[in-house]
Amino acid sequence: MIKKALLILLFPFISACVPEIPDSIKNILVPENERELISGGLSPKALFAIAKEQEGNGETDAAISSYKKIQAAYPSSKYAIQSKLEVIYALYKRERFDEAIDALNDYIKIYPQHFSTPYAYYMRGLISGAKSESILDEFEITDNAQRDVKSVKDAFKYYLALIEKFPESEYANEAKTKLIILRNILARHELYIAIYYAKTNAFIASISRCNYIIETFPNTPSVPAALHLLASNYKKIGADDLAKDANRVLSASYPKYTPHYSLED
Repeated sequence: MIKKALLILLFPFISACVPEIPDSIKNILVPENERELISGGLSPKALFAIAKEQEGNGETDAAISSYKKIQAAYPSSKYAIQSKLEVIYALYKRERFDEAIDALNDYIKIYPQHFSTPYAYYMRGLISGAKSESILDEFEITDNAQRDVKSVKDAFKYYLALIEKFPESEYANEAKTKLIILRNILARHELYIAIYYAKTNAFIASISRCNYIIETFPNTPSVPAALHLLASNYKKIGADDLAKDANRVLSASYPKYTPHYSLED
């Protein structure tokens, strides 16, 4: 709901800040004689009102169709800009994540400097992150760090792009918070792999993963577990001095740590 509220708040500003027609869409402007066939003779304002009503009634596909009619018939109107964001949000609600991200990429390409573009960058990260989530994660029954984290890495990349491109944007500040969460997920993912390797007696591979966590994701909650597992792995291969070193760092940096993982099946 918060993201939808932000989307709604964008509209008055889009209405007041209609940009020049971008070169990228000048070549798709609909001739006057074809516009009426697409719009049914309705103005962009009327089509937008119809789309909002359809969306409110739960007719998402019909709403998307109406929004796209606005874009096709009136691509240079203020309603076309807003309708693009509305379609993206509708796709997001329907969990059609790849389509939503493709639409966001197109939006960013067409309007690289529009005031609403930071929002598009932010939504791209949000939707990519949502691809790896499950409702069961909220109840701690499952953990998205145990699944494929490609979409998490994509979200991380998109948020970094937002911060680099629009560092003063309000969305950049929120993206920084999201990066912390995503970083923790990526570290936890590596820890699950390290634990799996240790369970299968692939101790060298587990040691490599533990060191990767410590070096790449410092200050994440997975580091003390990685140190503990690292010491265990070293002991398993007879590297007692290295095991002692790992335990020494663990005791000094995380004196209250107690193992929360198990190497038992």
